[in-house]
Amino acid sequence: MFTLAEVASLNDIQPTYRILKPWWDVFMDYLAVVMLMVAIFAGTMQLTKDQVVCLPVLHSTVNSKAQPSTSGKADFTTVETTTGQGEEASMRTVSFGSAPTVTTDVPLSRATSSQYQPTEPGQELKKEQKDSSGRKTNLDFQQYVFINQMCYHLALPWYSKYFPYLVLIHTIILIVSSNFWFKYPKTCSKIEHFVSILGKCFESPWTTKALSETACEDSEENKQRLTGAQSLPKYVSTSSDEGSPSASTPMITKSGFKFSADKPMIEVPSVTILDKKDGEQAKALFEKVRKFRAHVEDSDLIYKLYVGQTVIKTFKFIFILCYTANFVNTISFEHTCHPKVEHLIGYTQFECTHNMAYMLKKLLISYISLICVYGFICLYTLFWLFRIPLKEYSFEKVREESSFSDIPDVKNDFAFLLHMVDQYDQLYSKRFGVFLSEVSENKLREISLNHEWTFEKLRQHVSRNAQDKQELHLFMLSGVPDAVFDLTDLDVLKLELIPEAKIPAKISQMTNLQELHLCHCPAKVEQTAFSFLRDHLRCLYVKFTDVAEIPAWVYLLKNLRELYLIGNLNSENNKMIGLESLRELRHLKILHVKSNLTKIPPNITDVAPHLTKLVIHNDGTKLVVLNSLKKMTNVAELELQNCELERIPHAIFSLSNLQELDLKSNSIRTIEEIISFQHLKRLTCLKLWHNKIVNIPSSITHIKNLESLYLSNNKLESLPAAVFSLQKLRCLDVSYNSIALIPVEIGLLQNLQHFHITGNKVDVLPKQLFKCVKLRTLSLGQNCITSIPDKISQLLQLTHLELKGNCLDRLPATLGQCQLLRKGGLVVEDHLFDALPSEVKEVLNQDTSIPFANGI
Repeated sequence: MFTLAEVASLNDIQPTYRILKPWWDVFMDYLAVVMLMVAIFAGTMQLTKDQVVCLPVLHSTVNSKAQPSTSGKADFTTVETTTGQGEEASMRTVSFGSAPTVTTDVPLSRATSSQYQPTEPGQELKKEQKDSSGRKTNLDFQQYVFINQMCYHLALPWYSKYFPYLVLIHTIILIVSSNFWFKYPKTCSKIEHFVSILGKCFESPWTTKALSETACEDSEENKQRLTGAQSLPKYVSTSSDEGSPSASTPMITKSGFKFSADKPMIEVPSVTILDKKDGEQAKALFEKVRKFRAHVEDSDLIYKLYVGQTVIKTFKFIFILCYTANFVNTISFEHTCHPKVEHLIGYTQFECTHNMAYMLKKLLISYISLICVYGFICLYTLFWLFRIPLKEYSFEKVREESSFSDIPDVKNDFAFLLHMVDQYDQLYSKRFGVFLSEVSENKLREISLNHEWTFEKLRQHVSRNAQDKQELHLFMLSGVPDAVFDLTDLDVLKLELIPEAKIPAKISQMTNLQELHLCHCPAKVEQTAFSFLRDHLRCLYVKFTDVAEIPAWVYLLKNLRELYLIGNLNSENNKMIGLESLRELRHLKILHVKSNLTKIPPNITDVAPHLTKLVIHNDGTKLVVLNSLKKMTNVAELELQNCELERIPHAIFSLSNLQELDLKSNSIRTIEEIISFQHLKRLTCLKLWHNKIVNIPSSITHIKNLESLYLSNNKLESLPAAVFSLQKLRCLDVSYNSIALIPVEIGLLQNLQHFHITGNKVDVLPKQLFKCVKLRTLSLGQNCITSIPDKISQLLQLTHLELKGNCLDRLPATLGQCQLLRKGGLVVEDHLFDALPSEVKEVLNQDTSIPFANGI
């Protein structure tokens, strides 16, 4: 037999699950325990004390013979049963008051004489007084035991015998139904995860801090109301006009923690300063809540299972009540038994008593009462389940009572679990809602960020860039640390992959700040901060994935000089994504667009009158429409790189002020249109590198003012003499072509300072090359040159000489006469350098303080 504790263990659940047990579930659990006790008590009593006591019922004739003995002193009654008509009976049953005796094969005369011997009246009276204990049945003890057992199974109703077991089975089914949603694998894991997260959210120091902040804000508002001051709205959107930075609402001051300074309460220091470990745990909780919500909100299995088990319990209650009520009256103390064992006992009818009848009836009535209460609670549960939509949960009350107006409403299983928790304690949901708020998460990030990135740490990350400016690069942070704006001497600020970047009014302290980089960082600014940036910012880099990521206030920086836009400006269906108007950028001089354009955005023409440099770097998308270029009459520098151009665009010939043209990395094969460059009187630099140009037309001579010509990485096989008629040419780059010969006309370029012919097939250097005495850079690497003429000594201004990758066996000793050439500017194999005379090497190893320029 099992104990009560073993059966009650079926009703045990993890203690942490108690928050998901509303009062009705708890009450039904206690009722189930009481029903278990009833079942086990009844079963125990039945196994130990339950019995039936039966007595035979005499025939009516016998009863009439016994009637004269009304005083209760009748001694015996004899009933004879014979099988024949002889003098002797084969069997005779004599029934006495208490001790039954059965004799077989006794002569009837002998039995009769022994039973009916004449006695004296006095002796007969004494015998009656001696045997006056009851009516005799002539049944022995074994026969009584036998008939008692027979009548227990035949006379008693089945419900009286199996009542304890039925109660036990029904109770176990009810217990299993109540807790099945805690055990079913597909719901158990979600419930366990939910309870775990809920407990951590409830105990998190960040929850206490957030709610304390709300209390402080409410207290401040109440104070303002009492003094008659007009209070501001508690929840202010980050922008009153989306896309209009001038109307941006200050975010740092609204979401900051001013209350800690205004309210010197005892709790504030512990609330304001969040331990780093607690901050990391809180951030992990935000991530867990976000993932759990996404996992649970897409199904309603928990809700359906709870409804299903409640319906099962209700039907179970109705079933139990219906059939149990019919058996209440069947439990009685007296029963009549007809065992049909007359050949063994001699009697056909017995009157029996059931000693446990009254106890079982009381227990049954108690059980019916308990099951009725249980059933009414089940009906109430069903009413609660369908009275309100439990698959929707609103945090409206929490939003009204706290500063977190962005807490979203939830649905499905997530909503149902929160409804269940509310039946336990609504404070759990309130504290849990803190971790559903993005505002709360952003505040946590701000506190953790400022705690980690102190002024001293930021100062260590400040470096000097190539322009010798102080630069700070912040990468993949949760926000912009407040201490950044205390670096008042910073020139360049780079913010990369900071999605929640906010620029407060403190940026006005950074008087030296002129360059700002926003790489995938849609920064929001306060009104005061925007005013400062509008007046002081000169250079802005914006890198984005979608054009919507470009902050709206960017288009209103009226004093901006340089704007760099890097990102996707073309949709999937090849339609142009328009930029907002650039009309307000009245002082913009340089516009750099790195994207996938098919045409030049029309809004760029808004800045055309004052734009001096336009750079378009495509990702290989063909730039087709270039008519907008004609309006940019003041553009001095134009770069169209990687635009899949096959010819030089005609619109370029209208740019009368153009000084530099760069058509790098296109698909240009012929440049016959180059003759039209004669109209561009100011053109001094032409870059046609990384194309597919095969030859240079002689019409290039019409570009009289050309000073720099870049034709590297093409398919040139020769240099026409026309190139060397450009007397103003100072830089010529024909590297990485298939040129085999340097024309002697190169000596005509008396102003040539930089000559690059690396990666060709040149094997001989003409002596006329060394007439270009102004050469500073001479790149001859990766050719087939076998010797360097001694006349190289004529290049007195040479500072960079590249000879590596040729077929040289020695270097001329006259290299030492190149006064400005040093070992750092000589690119050659080590063994060739070591073969130079010692005095030459000594000269080349000397340091010089003579200034020279490697650029143009």
